[in-house]
Amino acid sequence: MANVTVIGAQWGDEGKGKIVDWLASRADMVVRFQGGHNAGHTLVVGEQTYKLSLLPSGIVRGTPSVIGNGVVLDPWALKAEIETLSGQGVKVSPEVLMIAETCPLILPIHRDLDGLREDASGAGKIGTTRRGIGPAYEDKAGRRAIRVCDLEHLDELDPLLDRLCAHHDALRAGFGEPPVDRERLRRDLAEIADFVLPFARPVWRDLDVALRGGKRILFEGAQGVLLDVDHGTYPFVTSSNTVAGTTGSGSGIGPSGAGFVLGIVKAYTTRVGSGPFPTELEDETGQRLGERGHEFGTVTGRRRRCGWFDAVLVRQALAVSGVTGVALTKLDVLDGFGTVKICTGYRIGGREFDYLPPHAADQARVEPVYQEVKGWAGSTRGARSWADLPARAIKYVRRVEELIRCPVALVSTSPEREDTILVRDPFAG
Repeated sequence: MANVTVIGAQWGDEGKGKIVDWLASRADMVVRFQGGHNAGHTLVVGEQTYKLSLLPSGIVRGTPSVIGNGVVLDPWALKAEIETLSGQGVKVSPEVLMIAETCPLILPIHRDLDGLREDASGAGKIGTTRRGIGPAYEDKAGRRAIRVCDLEHLDELDPLLDRLCAHHDALRAGFGEPPVDRERLRRDLAEIADFVLPFARPVWRDLDVALRGGKRILFEGAQGVLLDVDHGTYPFVTSSNTVAGTTGSGSGIGPSGAGFVLGIVKAYTTRVGSGPFPTELEDETGQRLGERGHEFGTVTGRRRRCGWFDAVLVRQALAVSGVTGVALTKLDVLDGFGTVKICTGYRIGGREFDYLPPHAADQARVEPVYQEVKGWAGSTRGARSWADLPARAIKYVRRVEELIRCPVALVSTSPEREDTILVRDPFAG
């Protein structure tokens, strides 16, 4: 049986939570390999709704879950999320949750810096979640991060604090803020250490044992490929690599461990925050998509921008991430539209493009070229087989497949876990 890597193939919010939950019930282990608690996954299990930001989605069903070294970890957010789940009857113990000892920590000073920068950026705002993700990744790359393993050696923290504070004190001074309160930071870390350390372990070793034992591992990506720091709509991106290639470096396995790469694709397009969005609809149709799709961010609560399906962007995202098959979600949101549009190309002035140019100025000037297809009057909500879908809905799915040059492996027709049409089993390879 193959491993499966799940990634978002748009700007995030594609419905990964449900798909990962559906797959996690058949996996032996679930692994988060990048991002932080800026990611938001909503799981609907029976009558209960779970909102996760940092924890792998498998945790709800008791599947052994790993937070890999590629994740930046806010220990206080972790504690709050575990306590929330505990209140919902989900027990999170070190037997179920494993955290890489080498995870960099998100500290209060990272949250401070994130907010200060965003407030000072004016029209250049990126639209971050202000949770310190970017500054934490910067400190990791700058070799001044405090990591999970350092929580066990707080009496040897001075050299790290010297490097960290030399950097942050200069930045804070530029914003008119006082230097880092080193003693308060020490106390905060000492208070949270006892909570985090029982979960810490060399997870690369656990993954190696699982791989050698033929276990099925589900790798869970956060955000989406179009937010990748290298391949996304830069600079309006996240601070990590979100493509499937990050699976190995972010968890401690070789590149062959990724297995079947499943790209999650919404049947239309949404985006949170600033940045280019060629098919955005700022009219009644866009509002209708948002209302029917309940398009509000799990983490921030911000209203998502909505637009028609962009086959150009999805095709590009699938190519750079080596996607094997896609899961098409929220097809039911398009029920009842007389006409549905699909973006098949771009124009900038008199020039045509079959990809999104890399420069932000060009991206802002892009005009979408649409193909119109007839909508369907019947309902797709709750469909669990092709026979349950209106003929025109099937035609829409097939046209999407042609344009993105990738087969559809699953179709999701509601937030409910079982309302899924399985075309190809990712775990069968």
